[in-house]
Amino acid sequence: MHDLTDKALMLKVKSGDLDKLGLLYERHKKRLFGFFYNLGNNPSISEDLVQNVFVRMMKYRGSYTGEGSFTAWMFRMARNINYDHHQKASKFRITSGIAPEEVQMEAEGLSDGLEKEEDTRILNRAMAKLSQNEREVLVLSKYRELKFREIGEILGCSEGAAKVRVHRALKELKRTFLELEIV
Repeated sequence: MHDLTDKALMLKVKSGDLDKLGLLYERHKKRLFGFFYNLGNNPSISEDLVQNVFVRMMKYRGSYTGEGSFTAWMFRMARNINYDHHQKASKFRITSGIAPEEVQMEAEGLSDGLEKEEDTRILNRAMAKLSQNEREVLVLSKYRELKFREIGEILGCSEGAAKVRVHRALKELKRTFLELEIV
């Protein structure tokens, strides 16, 4: 069963073999946790949001067509869950217990070339200062290493528009990083 593709597993889930959802969970729980955590959620909330993705996958399994990338479908769902969580939190004035400037990004992807601990700290602060949308496209592109086509599917835009959004977010990150580095 481990040699089945994600699409094949999800199609089995759609047809009623709900046990296959457990295999998808094992394959993707770390990626999804990293996605939510990199967006500034604390570890406990990130774990809850990962669970919510799979609950929603089960609930909406009938809408899965098998067309396009499974990963894009899953991250689009994760993105919506993150948005819903923050909408509900702001409505009820619930804090996630973490200030944006305290967000700790995983030291992979963007920070590979950074050698000093200070640079990593500045990078974390710069990421925290970006808008939610900018942070999101950078996490998808640089941390989760999704293709622009997949990012476009997740965001509901073309591959070209996804490239532009990532480029602009990187440009803003660089500007913010340099600004913080001087201070």
